[in-house]
Amino acid sequence: MISFKEVSKTFFTRAGHKQIIALNGVSFEIKPAEFVSIVGKSGAGKTTLLKLILAEERPTRGEIFFNGDNLGKIKTAKLPRIRRKIGTVFQDYKLLPSKTAYENIAYILEAVGAEENEILRNVPEVLGIVGLESRAQNFPEELSAGERQRIAIARALIHRPKVILADEPTGNLDPYCALDIIKLLLKINEIGTTVILSTHDKEIINRLGKRVLTLEQGALVRDEERGHFIL
Repeated sequence: MISFKEVSKTFFTRAGHKQIIALNGVSFEIKPAEFVSIVGKSGAGKTTLLKLILAEERPTRGEIFFNGDNLGKIKTAKLPRIRRKIGTVFQDYKLLPSKTAYENIAYILEAVGAEENEILRNVPEVLGIVGLESRAQNFPEELSAGERQRIAIARALIHRPKVILADEPTGNLDPYCALDIIKLLLKINEIGTTVILSTHDKEIINRLGKRVLTLEQGALVRDEERGHFIL
């Protein structure tokens, strides 16, 4: 499904004099319906790796394939088609404060021209998956941090994506809410969606017992089938 082949990504400072190597010769493959965690210190390259999967960045060297498409060479006009197959969840939720939970999710479908009957059918369904049907008409400020993240996950699911990218989704949550979010991601994975989780949380990684990719200074230093968080 996702393949990185000797991928490097280099950035330059604004002055253009200093080179920053975010990723350096990274290779791995992720199969359909896998649950993979990406770990490493701040600046190790985790966020850059996720942006490359989303084609928000292009590799400096190497190749990235998503369902057979070469993301480094794909035309800009085709990117929306690719991105509709990928749902994203962020640490800071990125919910629209002036819209209800229902409207935050429906807005994603409205943006791509979905018909009203599709919205009426799909939004309650994903709210059911995350267990928040009763909070559909609440605004983000009326929801707990854990509930906001559940709405963010529901929004990511609305296109029935093949992959969920979760970038530090538990970073703003207490341990109880964090565990609930991880259980929800596992539930989504069990129904066939690939989940790629980026996290600093040692306890979550060790509890999961899933595949772990460890980055250090842009290099992939470990790829373990049932990995642990190693400092």
